Amino acid sequence: MFFFSHATGRGARGAGSRATSVRRLAGAVALGLLTATALGACGGRADSPPVTVAGPTPELHGTRITTPLREPDLTLTGTSGRPVNLLKATEGRLTLVYFGYTHCPDVCPTTMADLAAALRELTPAQRARIAVVFITTDPWRDTPKVIKSWLASFDSSFIGLTGDYAKIQAAAKPLGIALERPSSTTGDYEVTHGAEVLPFGTDHRAHLIYTAGVSATDWAADLPKLLREQAATAMGGAA
Repeated sequence: MFFFSHATGRGARGAGSRATSVRRLAGAVALGLLTATALGACGGRADSPPVTVAGPTPELHGTRITTPLREPDLTLTGTSGRPVNLLKATEGRLTLVYFGYTHCPDVCPTTMADLAAALRELTPAQRARIAVVFITTDPWRDTPKVIKSWLASFDSSFIGLTGDYAKIQAAAKPLGIALERPSSTTGDYEVTHGAEVLPFGTDHRAHLIYTAGVSATDWAADLPKLLREQAATAMGGAA
């Protein structure tokens, strides 16, 4: 399994657009290399099945993978303080899952803002068929109250989850999302995490990976297409 990672923190605060450019370049290079290579179980179990990346698709801004990723059957704590199961909370909807943290200075708020802006461009019917899930990689600071307040600045309908770090890390691992536990969880520390958005369909599978840097305009163009693709898949399965 290939792992994507992204380090954020004090050093990134002064990087600005340069950091964004580096992320985009790194993602493009990595995905370009992976188009012809089977992904191994890097850091994963030896018996994990290989995942291959088919490469960019002309009609979408994501990268298609030949082996779909399974949406985790994960129960964490929601912003209300009550348990939330990821599969049950998003049943029947296109679900965009992102691992990040509220103290992230760059890619996390940018990603949430771009998704929120894209959703505002959709029709109410389209919007109702999409769920955005933010899973924290910093449960030490990201309490339910903190996540709720932070997400409300983008879209109050976004689902926020927190909980045991080991459990979150275990859920991210088979998705190829690398999470690195901070050496210290006091003071102004940084958290290294993958910065990809995974779109899971109603079949609870992700057939694409969206790397960091996808704009709101690109998301607004892709989301209706993903909904149509999802509907076609559901019809095919029912046939």
